[in-house]
Amino acid sequence: MPDVLDLARWQFAITTVYHFIFVPLTIGLGPIVAIMQTAWVITKKDRWLKLTKFFGKLFLINFAIGVVTGIVQEFQFGMTWSAYSRFVGDVFGAPLAMEALAAFFVESTFLGLWIFGWDKLNKKLHLAMIWLVAISTNLSAFFILAANSWMQHPVGTTYNAETGRAEMKSIGDVLGNSTLWAAFPHTVTASFLTAATVVTGIAAWWMVRLARTRKADDLETARDVYRPAVRLGVLVMVIAGAGVIYSGDVQGQLMFQQQPMKMASAEALCTPSPDGAAFSILSIGNLNNDCEGVKRIIEIPGATSFLADRSFTAPIKSVPELQAEYEQKFGATDANGNPISYSPNLALTYWSFRLMIGWAAFSLALAVFAFWATRKGRVSDSTWLSRLGLVSLATPFLACSFGWIFTETGRQPWVVAPNPTGLDDVRLLTERGVSTNVGSGLVLTSMIAFTVVYGVLAVVWYRLMHRYTIEGAPDVVHDDSPEARTPDDADRPLSFAY
Repeated sequence: MPDVLDLARWQFAITTVYHFIFVPLTIGLGPIVAIMQTAWVITKKDRWLKLTKFFGKLFLINFAIGVVTGIVQEFQFGMTWSAYSRFVGDVFGAPLAMEALAAFFVESTFLGLWIFGWDKLNKKLHLAMIWLVAISTNLSAFFILAANSWMQHPVGTTYNAETGRAEMKSIGDVLGNSTLWAAFPHTVTASFLTAATVVTGIAAWWMVRLARTRKADDLETARDVYRPAVRLGVLVMVIAGAGVIYSGDVQGQLMFQQQPMKMASAEALCTPSPDGAAFSILSIGNLNNDCEGVKRIIEIPGATSFLADRSFTAPIKSVPELQAEYEQKFGATDANGNPISYSPNLALTYWSFRLMIGWAAFSLALAVFAFWATRKGRVSDSTWLSRLGLVSLATPFLACSFGWIFTETGRQPWVVAPNPTGLDDVRLLTERGVSTNVGSGLVLTSMIAFTVVYGVLAVVWYRLMHRYTIEGAPDVVHDDSPEARTPDDADRPLSFAY
């Protein structure tokens, strides 16, 4: 049976990657739904109300599953990572508490008011509810990323030698972490790209489906309802895509400074490059965590150096060079005398970085095709647009998941990576963060249980998303009776047919 460390890492990886499937769509779709409802309030056009109700329902399904799967994450810190919790609890707990109190509770409260307030609140007040949900959802992401960024780059902390714990010195430094302010824009723009891809893909599929019937009513619905959704999705994709590229570039430069081993491994830099490092498009080799046998096939000369330091000839340290440095600084062996490898798994880090970029390219293809197909008021009946829309639904989720895998596995073997300019004692190897009083059998049992439960939830999520996507945008039924009106909101539609 695998040891506790391997099982605990697998369990956390499975639950984290699964939970992160829902996070980007929740972060990005909330503001898009708010934009749709704002357009309805301003223009009073039913198309925007239909789209608000349609994509709002998909947002609620995704939000609910995301909450259920996210709760497990925090429990694991005490279940299988209690040594880690003892070491970082004084620091790590603060942003998580802020997320729960200042973001999640606010988010849940106003989401409830938005769900049940359609017939009870006037339009402007009800609109404010979804905007508060959208803002607090992104605020929640900020605090969670603050905790994660501290693990990547610990700041604002002192080390208590008596207790062997990291202790917070400045919450301002933790929330002002340069790693956080690079990761947050990248995560948010990636989330907007994900949500916009979903909106565009679904709307494009519906537009093509209705246009191909050649019926007057269907063509009108395709033109009046789904084409505006496609155009809105394309606009958000273009803006978010530019944000992803820019923020990713900023984050990459920062990683070269703060976690050079992660970026050297992401590029499979196994030989010194004093005159500049090339960017590898394709490398081959074995799957062992070493440089033996790694062969770079297709390269762009000097590109990695330019990405890191804006110079094609900037020297970039290789994996073996950094391994030697870390051995000298942090030790070559562990407490049992076993050698410590300070590099992450090269194959996993290398390919997760490229798959993140590759899958995201599908969103760009969809944006270009959809923009061209709907230019000058056109309603497209292209089967290729419909197929690309459906295929593209999954690709931003894959891109986000591989990006998260790269971020977390690239930090290994550290669960708290050392800060090159900070305190050497504020660091923790992953193997020293696992619980010492939990047996392999218990961890394996809980991992299997979580995997089964999450599998069931995945089926429920897919069936619900599929069902309400197939139903399409609802019809709006206006209730014009005097009893259904309020003095300040006489034209508010009060009921909706699905």
